[in-house]
Amino acid sequence: MVKAVLFDMDGVIINSEPLHYKAYHQMFKDFGITVDASLYESFTGMATLPICQILVDHFNLDYEAKELVARKRSHFKDLFFNDPDLQLIDGVLERIQDYYENGLTLVLASSASMPNINNVFKRFNLDQYFVAKLSGADLQQSKPHPEIFNKAAAASGHKKENCMVIEDSTNGIIAAKAAGIYCVGYDSPNSKNQDYSQADKVIHSFEEIAFTKL
Repeated sequence: MVKAVLFDMDGVIINSEPLHYKAYHQMFKDFGITVDASLYESFTGMATLPICQILVDHFNLDYEAKELVARKRSHFKDLFFNDPDLQLIDGVLERIQDYYENGLTLVLASSASMPNINNVFKRFNLDQYFVAKLSGADLQQSKPHPEIFNKAAAASGHKKENCMVIEDSTNGIIAAKAAGIYCVGYDSPNSKNQDYSQADKVIHSFEEIAFTKL
């Protein structure tokens, strides 16, 4: 029986991928690197610091990863407050309210930084529904490591067998399954070339996981 739902944020709650794409590619230009589509897509679901460490190593850059992180986050912050592309995913607010009204415990487990998480939750008034918010940027390991979902399940106060993860990325799904938690893969049009084969259930619409259908 599902008692808690652990939500990813980017690509699940908000359609942030266009903004992240713009911010990353502005940063790539700043540092004079060309990142092909396959390498960029492999980053989906990962926190910014490990992504930037991969870039520093891959391109043998004479910069520290934290310098790339700061530049990317600066671009994203500007886009967050000025780009109209940032919107909630269709149907997700109705699902969040549906779960909340039916007594499920909601926890956010995102690779985004906590300032970004807080900005999103403030903009869309989501704090009222969630008991906890976890940022992968504050943890020792990034998805696909299961650390964030182990901690999110603990924060929910429920056993893992009573939790459900909603993820849109290969890395997130691997992390959820490594934590031993039932995982719904949201096949989002905004997350390209992700592998949903390890998900317990794959959906294309949040209506498919209404409370009455759990």
